[in-house]
Amino acid sequence: MSNIVALVGRPNVGKSTLFNRLTKRRMAIVDPTAGVTRDRHYGKSDWNGVEFSVIDTGGYVAGSGDVFEQQIREQVEIALEEASVVLFLVDTIEGVNPLDQEVAALLRQSEKPCFLVANKADNSKLVAESTTFYELGVDAVYPVSSINGSGTGELLDDLVQVLEKNKTDEPDDDVPRFAFIGRPNVGKSSIVNTLLGTERNIVTEIPGTTRDTIHSRYNRFGFDFYLVDTAGLRKKGKVRENIEFYSVMRSVRAIELADVCLLMVDATMPFESQDLNIFTLAARNNKGIVILVNKWDLVQDKNHVSAKKYEDYIREKTAPFTDIPIIFTSVLNKQRVFKAMETAVEVFHNRQQKIPTSKLNQILLPIIENQPPPSSKGKYIKIKYITQLPTHYPTFVFFCNLPQYIKEPYERFLENKIRKNFNFTGVPIKLYFRKK
Repeated sequence: MSNIVALVGRPNVGKSTLFNRLTKRRMAIVDPTAGVTRDRHYGKSDWNGVEFSVIDTGGYVAGSGDVFEQQIREQVEIALEEASVVLFLVDTIEGVNPLDQEVAALLRQSEKPCFLVANKADNSKLVAESTTFYELGVDAVYPVSSINGSGTGELLDDLVQVLEKNKTDEPDDDVPRFAFIGRPNVGKSSIVNTLLGTERNIVTEIPGTTRDTIHSRYNRFGFDFYLVDTAGLRKKGKVRENIEFYSVMRSVRAIELADVCLLMVDATMPFESQDLNIFTLAARNNKGIVILVNKWDLVQDKNHVSAKKYEDYIREKTAPFTDIPIIFTSVLNKQRVFKAMETAVEVFHNRQQKIPTSKLNQILLPIIENQPPPSSKGKYIKIKYITQLPTHYPTFVFFCNLPQYIKEPYERFLENKIRKNFNFTGVPIKLYFRKK
């Protein structure tokens, strides 16, 4: 089971500040004005070797008629439904607020593991005052300061213990898992049905029909893998939420369960920011990626360069990671559907391959000698040795005398040389530099 941690609470209690601290990135806007966070932010974090996704939700406001606040309420409810663990943030300086009572009641209904985080406890006096939040009916209160980080260690220690306990049995690790991800109504369930030859998943014109993650075993024509999709139709009265938000929530879970992600996009629409967000999620999780441009049969006025133009457009959007297979499909007409799966299998093997250390050094060291890293502050950098780490995705370590002076452009140069000499198409590569 994927680890998803949702940050919830009323407006302006410091959710975005804690999100930035957990993800070690300044992704979420932080401002004293309540209601700044409207779009959801998704990031990766880890503690004591346990990785998890973090979702920053907007401030929960009960009974408001504001259209933005209504959407935020719905998105918070989705986050509560999909998350593994909830961090309920309150403001230690202001004390218990009636809105906190509303959120606490909502959390009790969700029955999800929940940690009450008393934020803004910036000194010992405020830490002592945080005990007032026990009146919300919680078993423990975690006083923290998102600004300076105090108290976050104790919170994370207990958080990862719950995440570890919540792990459930996943499919056989020896069998690849291919996840279909993307925005609503791009054909994810339809392609699973086509491959399985049965109406395994419900398909309708209503965005968001597909819901709960399932695995379908595909064992035909010499192939053996799991198809990961989300399925199950809710009652009509419950399908009310922000569809784009739910799409990304489903994608987070599917990505973490997968070895290779098949990102499906709609050929009749541009490659939008939401497509790029989901692509970036897969790349940051170091998953293999294949892009399927579906509904190609519906594109009007095609000519011999239409596919090339659309492909170049996608690669421009996904730069600098452009070494990705792009396949134009029509699930309705069963065009290139099996080619897509053959490509996914190839990407899976690319992700699994291990390059012998001797071969790495034999090929890369002469290239590095001819084009060494630029000198920095009058100091010359010499890379002496390269090896691949035994990780689930391609990770390479370059041992050198001054690793701190190697800049991103040269790192990109080395990645390109690795890709040129070894087949890692569709697979993100991690490079590390260590002192020798």
